[in-house]
Amino acid sequence: MTGERSPRASLALVVGLTVVLGVAMSLVHLPSAVLFASLIAGMAHALTSPTVIAVPKSLYRMAQGVIGVVIGAVVTLPALERISHELLPIGVVLVATLLLSILAGRLLALRSDVSVVTGVFSLIAGGASGVVAVARDLGADERVVTVVQYLRVLVVLLAMPLVTAVVFHPSHGHGRLASAGAGWLRDLAFVAVSLAVGLLLARLVRFPTASLLGPLAVAVVLALGGWLGDARVPTPIQWLAFGLIGVQVGLRFTRASLASIARMLPTVLALTVGMVAATAAVGAMLAWWTPVDGLTAYLATTPGGLFAVLSTASDAGSDVTYVLAVQLCRLLVILALTPLLARWLSARHG
Repeated sequence: MTGERSPRASLALVVGLTVVLGVAMSLVHLPSAVLFASLIAGMAHALTSPTVIAVPKSLYRMAQGVIGVVIGAVVTLPALERISHELLPIGVVLVATLLLSILAGRLLALRSDVSVVTGVFSLIAGGASGVVAVARDLGADERVVTVVQYLRVLVVLLAMPLVTAVVFHPSHGHGRLASAGAGWLRDLAFVAVSLAVGLLLARLVRFPTASLLGPLAVAVVLALGGWLGDARVPTPIQWLAFGLIGVQVGLRFTRASLASIARMLPTVLALTVGMVAATAAVGAMLAWWTPVDGLTAYLATTPGGLFAVLSTASDAGSDVTYVLAVQLCRLLVILALTPLLARWLSARHG
């Protein structure tokens, strides 16, 4: 470990590394580039200097809230209507995916260095950024949860184009997933109102994931109401939120925790590949049970990478609304159930 840095030098190191690595990772199209970059930057400081720096709690709660607003902004009436017409098959998919996640997490927790809560939330399918943002509040080791969750997302994103091309042979270029918002002023108003009201609700409710779910709920109401048009969270604000969460987690890494995570990576990789295969089987069941085509069912059930999944669905000409309905329903249910699941697991396994 090198000598002690001043707080200003430490901050400069973390911010500089985040920017440089974020740009480099974005150029090679890595998922969640800013979060990964800030995570590495926080680790680089924590592992090389005893100087203690931390993200203020208020900023961290706001970062959690921004992630909730990002998720809430993609909720649409067509997706909700589709969910209402397909409740039984979507419900079966949700239950099957949740059970597969718990099983995989329990298998990971067979290791003596992983608690059951950490194991389950490390491998729970859906809402990686949301789960990472609230992992510590739920009693899980957010260092392990972050590494494992985004390894899962990376495996899913690497497997998805290969499976789509080799198994389903779709024609490409049918369309693109719109990402434009309603203009900067409306987008900023959307974020400000969602955060202000949502975080106020979070203070009143005092639910473990309320800092994420409060702004998410307000964002859903605003998105469905359409008062601000097709509002979205501006990309720089998303980057800032992911950066704050990544740095906060990275600063908590130690050499011992890194060694522990490195030792479990072969197990994690095997469990992740098994989960991808198992959810593909759930997709095949969905295609057999319902009128949707095989590619749509596969994309609807693949465990992670919501925006990449929607972009693939749009480009391949599959049913984007159905994919969004299933993915979004699973994401919202999992985020809502995480506090209850954490309490249940903690009560059963101490």
